[in-house]
Amino acid sequence: MEIRIEQVSKLFGDVKALDDITLTIEDGELFFLLGPSGCGKTTLLRCLGGFETPSAGKIFLGGEDVAGRPANERNTAMVFQGYALFPHLTVYENVSFGLEMRGVERVERDRRVKAALHNVQIEHLSGRKPNELSGGQQQRVALARTLVVEPGCLLLDEPLANLDAKLRRDMRHEIRRLCKDNGLTAVYVTHDRQEALSMADRVAVLKDGKIRQVGTPLEIYRNPADAFIANFIGETNFVPGKVLSCANGLYEVETSLGVLKGSSNRSWEKGSDVQLSMRPEALTLIQEGDVPDNVIDAELKQTAYLGEISDNLAEGSAGCLLKFFELNPKEGRVPGTRVRLGVRTQDIVILPPGGED
Repeated sequence: MEIRIEQVSKLFGDVKALDDITLTIEDGELFFLLGPSGCGKTTLLRCLGGFETPSAGKIFLGGEDVAGRPANERNTAMVFQGYALFPHLTVYENVSFGLEMRGVERVERDRRVKAALHNVQIEHLSGRKPNELSGGQQQRVALARTLVVEPGCLLLDEPLANLDAKLRRDMRHEIRRLCKDNGLTAVYVTHDRQEALSMADRVAVLKDGKIRQVGTPLEIYRNPADAFIANFIGETNFVPGKVLSCANGLYEVETSLGVLKGSSNRSWEKGSDVQLSMRPEALTLIQEGDVPDNVIDAELKQTAYLGEISDNLAEGSAGCLLKFFELNPKEGRVPGTRVRLGVRTQDIVILPPGGED
């Protein structure tokens, strides 16, 4: 089911929760709405599901304008953060409930419930009540309940928020598998960047009711549109600078750390004020024989050994602090020592000046 959102806005009194949202979600796509609390992502999801009515704009599900249609008349199903299971019903009865409300015959209902429980791998729990299940098992029941009605679109509102870290990791893969195996278009709301990066086909980053950027996880992470997105989607170092020159898409930027070379998808005039974004994993300790594109001299201020990596903070000239990771560290490093860091031109993202807000 393709979803088209055209110039959708939503007002709550004087507060504009959604501000002129236009977006197309392709049939079969696992699409994420990502952003901080209060950015409008859940409001947009509720507008898709028919739980909120937009103040302006149109929503098309499978080519049909669904304006004014209630939730039960849309070919969608929603997985809520709190699961919303009936405590007095068994797993089987919870999953069967939606089919009963739709008047599905008992034989067909039984077939579809068993298939849904098998799909989420909990058929052995069909006779239990929700309070006899773990959090992960309850989440699977909530998924089975939505899959059993065979929706064209699955809406997920932070479905893993109540699970512990290991269960969240396990369920990420399970939800993606279920969506792809069943050919579902899915819209998933989260503020967890790792969920978005590990699961999504595409991501829309929202802030203050507006879409700031849409792209694949790789595009959003490696080529953020601005400082807010660069910082929200992952850790990064910001260094202000001024464009000195450009040749063949390669820019030289004067900074307090020296002249650094980076590439950009946009055009910058000579003399433009910019800021550079460099991810901690892109800054590497220079080894003998290395010929890096850019070299930064700094003093190690602090280090934390974490096993597979060390998490380090160094100070360059003019007090510029730089965070960098060392993968598979084989020796301890002493704060106060000098370090030389290398970074490739393609790992320096040139952004407009300005704060992260």
